[in-house]
Amino acid sequence: MVNESDDKPVPGQIVRVIKGRDAGNYCVVVRVLDGRFIEVADGYRRKYDRAKKKNLTHVVPQPFISAEVQNSLNETGKVTNGKLRFAVSKFMNEIVSDLRKGESIDG
Repeated sequence: MVNESDDKPVPGQIVRVIKGRDAGNYCVVVRVLDGRFIEVADGYRRKYDRAKKKNLTHVVPQPFISAEVQNSLNETGKVTNGKLRFAVSKFMNEIVSDLRKGESIDG
């Protein structure tokens, strides 16, 4: 999990895209380019080798970091699309289970 006050995403963190063609989708941060841009991929439409460059103002970091993706990026410098798909689906399953418990997505 991530501290709520930490607004800079880290590799392996899930973000929600709020602007652009992929708006509304969840992706995984695969690379932090500088203080303004990151690269994201989800393993489905956006593969790791064709990651999308996104402005930080166009994404909302979620309080979830995939340990599998983070370890793979640290060890080999790349990650498989299957691990990206797994990270996004694991996050989505947690959202669904939280909604069943009565919690809202934003709070």
